[in-house]
Amino acid sequence: MFIIRRSIAITVMMLTIGLTQVGASEPLKVLVMGDSMMAAHRISNRAVSDVIEKSINVRVTDTSTMGARLLYKLPISGSMGLNISKQYRAKNWDWVVLNGGGNDLWMGCGCNRCDRKMNKLISESGRKGEIPRLISKIRNNGAHVIYVGYLRSPGVGSPIEHCRDEGDELERRIDHLSDQWNGVYFVSLADMVPFGDRSFHGIDMIHPSRKASREIGIRVARAILRAEQGR
Repeated sequence: MFIIRRSIAITVMMLTIGLTQVGASEPLKVLVMGDSMMAAHRISNRAVSDVIEKSINVRVTDTSTMGARLLYKLPISGSMGLNISKQYRAKNWDWVVLNGGGNDLWMGCGCNRCDRKMNKLISESGRKGEIPRLISKIRNNGAHVIYVGYLRSPGVGSPIEHCRDEGDELERRIDHLSDQWNGVYFVSLADMVPFGDRSFHGIDMIHPSRKASREIGIRVARAILRAEQGR
């Protein structure tokens, strides 16, 4: 009975969001990496990775970690997951979905005079920095890459609202990178949160709500589906 109900629920979800299964006979293998935007709600099976797996024919492994950064120096033993690059494991993934950079700018330089930190993440050309280095490593192992943009604040009551300009510039550079590299896709969330709408964030107005995780997962699933159908 549980299996039947779950199957019906997934079918209804797919119809609601306009998705169909990808054509592969075997489920595609997807790795999800990143910070709290990806890791939120995993304990309740409602994280971004859960939504992706329930939406299309994929098998997802999620190594994302709350508070993770791209430029983290791993000062303590057992903190590997706090460095997003260290979350990657070279296996026969079909897709790697990741995010990152927001914590580096917010906690690393307070979103104030962050040019040096920004360039360490990704240069203006999109060719140098930790983000293109990590993406290059993933692509060289054969997986396609989806880089997900950051969750915008609703413009009210959020401690990260002042980071908007830095976040926009980071995304512009990543988008430029994706235009240059075959097999790399950028999924923006810039238009997802309406001004004044607090429903996409948790009570801290930083982390995604379950609603936001669902919407992010749907956007990623659609991006995978479009790419697979376009091959």
